[in-house]
Amino acid sequence: MQPVSLCIDFGNTNLKATIFHGDRLSQKFIFSESDAINTLQKIISIHNPQKAILSSVINHSKSIDNFLQENTKLIVLNSGTKLPFLNAYGTPETLGNDRLALVAALSKQFPAQDSLVVSIGTCVTYSLLAKNNAFRGGAISPGVELRLRSLHEFTDKLPLVSREGHISILGYDTETSIRSGVINGMVAEIEGMIQFYEGQYGKINAVLTGGDAPFFESRMKKKIFADTNFLFKGLYAILEQQK
Repeated sequence: MQPVSLCIDFGNTNLKATIFHGDRLSQKFIFSESDAINTLQKIISIHNPQKAILSSVINHSKSIDNFLQENTKLIVLNSGTKLPFLNAYGTPETLGNDRLALVAALSKQFPAQDSLVVSIGTCVTYSLLAKNNAFRGGAISPGVELRLRSLHEFTDKLPLVSREGHISILGYDTETSIRSGVINGMVAEIEGMIQFYEGQYGKINAVLTGGDAPFFESRMKKKIFADTNFLFKGLYAILEQQK
């Protein structure tokens, strides 16, 4: 029987968990913080994971940690956790746990290769793992909702625009002009950033992930490998590293 692992990600927008049977992701769950313990209790009672890992970028209730520690062999991801790559980031204590997991997935999937993961969510993060298996950093910029909200909240007259709707390079009114600037601007940013990295490192493996990855994948001129579960694969790789 394959070992069962529970990988949990508390992001700025959603709380998620996945079950791995061996190295195969078999189920995924999305829930609120208020329902976290109830949901995790159901997951644990049904799947009986032998080990678990929690990555959080929010100030969540410590009662969740306590529950997991009582019911699983828990690893809480932080800057001191043993990783499958060399973390050479200048301030490792400030590095988001989500980026640690994403880089771990790069290390697992593309060993000894220059690789970049672009995660599109509340923020857009760029994390590059060098072929010597060292991570030194990348970049961070606002995500789509932050850009749309900031245009509304930091001006007197610009409306709050939804990402959904007509998108063209030439906006024909204020709403479509905002949508064009934000959506097309992000596409140009992501493609341009990948080109910057390629200009410095040559050919790289590029992965697109995060909650908004499907929204942008089809808009990219350059086809980029997309995997919305990439972070969870990285969490599993870190969990395996603890052996």
